[in-house]
Amino acid sequence: MSILATLLSRRSIRAYTDETIPEETLHSILMAGLFAPTSRNLKPCRFTVVRNRDILEKLSSVKAGGSAFLKDANAAIVVSADADKSDTWIEDCSIALTCMHLAAAEAGIGSCWVQIHLRKDRAERFAEDNVSRILGLAEEIRTVGILALGIPAGKIEPHTEEEADFRKVEFVD
Repeated sequence: MSILATLLSRRSIRAYTDETIPEETLHSILMAGLFAPTSRNLKPCRFTVVRNRDILEKLSSVKAGGSAFLKDANAAIVVSADADKSDTWIEDCSIALTCMHLAAAEAGIGSCWVQIHLRKDRAERFAEDNVSRILGLAEEIRTVGILALGIPAGKIEPHTEEEADFRKVEFVD
């Protein structure tokens, strides 16, 4: 599949079947994150794969909204970084999340990015602190987001090229 075809087929999927993601598919998705470009090739990103139902349930309530579907995911990849290693850890993690999101789409796996950095739970605690507590992450490890993964429970139509808004493009010659 071409990158454009993958981008058109990519959707944020929040409903999953109980079917398990094949190991080789999960491996390919992780490879996309591990080979994602990073500033100065410092590679500060860390990936925590969660399949444990109890932990997925806990992660589903780390922020006030937009994370409840994690409890129904087959797996989730928590994308964090050693903030002491790079000052571009947010950008680096975001690129890795995007690459894995696209790799999942290409493999027919549903995925959805759950924003963690700068989000709060209902008690006004930072979601990032909640994730660190649940996973026992070191203090210097900062979390940008979580990629929920699963076999899509339904079919969502892909985007079309006609949806591209070229009014947002400016050429400077």
